[in-house]
Amino acid sequence: MKVALIPFQKNLVIRMDNIRFVLIVTFVMLVFMLQQAWQLDYGPKPEVAAVADSVAANTKEDLPVASDAAAQAETAEQNTTAVPLATKSSANVITVKTDVLSLQIDLQGGTIQNLDLLTYSVEKSNTVVDKLRELIGLSVAEKNTAPVRLFDSSQEKLFVAQSGLIADSGFATAPSHHTVFKNEQSNYDLQPGQDSLTVPLTWTDNNGLTITKSFTFKRGSYDITLEQKVRNDSEKPWLGRQYSQLLRAPDTTSSGGMLTGGMRAYAGGVIYTEKEKYQKISYDDMADENLDVATKGGWTALIQHYFASAWIPPADQDNHFYTKALNDGHYVIGTYSPLVTVNANSDAQFVAQLFAGPKIQPMMEKIAPGLELTVDYSFLTFIGKPIYWLLNQIHDAAGNWGVAIIGVTLCIKLLFFPLSQSSYKSMAKMRKIQPRLKELQERFADDRPRFNTEMMALYKKEQVNPLGGCLPILVQIPVFMCLYWVLSETVEFRQAPFMLWIQDLSIQDPFYVLPVIMGITMKIQQSLNPAPIDPIQAKVMKMFPIVFTIFFLFFPAGLVLYWVVNNTLSIIQQSYITKQIAKTA
Repeated sequence: MKVALIPFQKNLVIRMDNIRFVLIVTFVMLVFMLQQAWQLDYGPKPEVAAVADSVAANTKEDLPVASDAAAQAETAEQNTTAVPLATKSSANVITVKTDVLSLQIDLQGGTIQNLDLLTYSVEKSNTVVDKLRELIGLSVAEKNTAPVRLFDSSQEKLFVAQSGLIADSGFATAPSHHTVFKNEQSNYDLQPGQDSLTVPLTWTDNNGLTITKSFTFKRGSYDITLEQKVRNDSEKPWLGRQYSQLLRAPDTTSSGGMLTGGMRAYAGGVIYTEKEKYQKISYDDMADENLDVATKGGWTALIQHYFASAWIPPADQDNHFYTKALNDGHYVIGTYSPLVTVNANSDAQFVAQLFAGPKIQPMMEKIAPGLELTVDYSFLTFIGKPIYWLLNQIHDAAGNWGVAIIGVTLCIKLLFFPLSQSSYKSMAKMRKIQPRLKELQERFADDRPRFNTEMMALYKKEQVNPLGGCLPILVQIPVFMCLYWVLSETVEFRQAPFMLWIQDLSIQDPFYVLPVIMGITMKIQQSLNPAPIDPIQAKVMKMFPIVFTIFFLFFPAGLVLYWVVNNTLSIIQQSYITKQIAKTA
């Protein structure tokens, strides 16, 4: 005779299935991340495409072709001979240095290359951690304290910002990023007390057309202003447009950055349009199909972990965005302007902005609408932005990002206080009736249906919800995931110190102290909860602190700090409620 499962039995089965599912998913994720790490370190590396294509072919290939002028492809032949980037000598570049940037401007096309972010080092020289490692007899690895290089002219990591002009079919010539400009000065330094610095380049043809291409740099800014002034001293009008683009060879060694915990940060193209707003255009998308989008304002960018590069045309201008996958394995994303007519004996000016720097959201919001969205919080952006705002407010008051994390934890705990209190009361009542449940289990050991009936009757009498303790955990999962992305993607946490041995909140604890403390607090909190009646489930639950401690070893120290503080507050709150319920016994 088959006995139908009562609702509580079904709930027990569902809970057991959920636990098994969580364990299986966790195991699969760990295997996947280990496989990714192995491929990264030991797997076959894609071959870097050889720069053996003819210069003429490349010259045509990497220039934009306006959708309203198909004949534009032939205008590339007007340019002077291009020189492969790898063969250029230092005599062909201008060095520029501000308080936050160091870069080169190639006289061939005015291309910006080898751009270093002077206030961001590749690795942090951690004196405190190094001394602690020496004290306990561990080796101290050498740190690469060189500035982060965003634009790079080397073929393996090619990444440059190009710009130029293209004349409409049938009109006079125009200088593209393959044309050689002139400049009498080879070094420009932003001097103390100087707020801005302008680097002018000039080009003149035989028909009376003069182009002055100027880059303006500002103190404390990663925003570079590009101005291209067209002076037409010929006897007929000139018709043309400006383009600005980013050329990159994808970094096959890191794909933009490995987040702590094994997940990868997105590295690729993004665009922002008036209609569709923020859109990702991956390198695979570029290889499959050339982008062809018209919009007012907007911007195009290539982003990576912590840093972004974007060309931003005038917001009131009708712009056209495009991408190209070149034959040599490089990718182009850019924008071109509408056609502009410059009458004889007159001039006109094209303007664009280049952002190349860290993804600091308040700063990016002032540069262009939506540019702060390059800080990728995945599908949880609607939660991530308020958390980031709150972190910023607390940091402005405290001056320490670790303290900001503690403050946010307190705020989240207060927000969920009513829900947590209800849950802890339910668990306290469950703990209170635990001896009676044990007695029922022993009495009806051979009669499972009767045991379930008596147990449900006891729950009803004592007004206990056996699943009441699960809801706060489920609610916190999106917050936990969002905090992971905020702490992993927010550049302000990169190399940000907290205290003692925690000198970088964005990476794992170097001595694994915080994960161990987290495991201990999780074990203490678990001891305050009623033990499951099912012996198998009880054994699985006992393994959770160990499993989570191992998992958290590789998470950012800032995220583990949040969990330690959250567990500690939960222990205090739950202990108090449990004692209050016990007094009413």
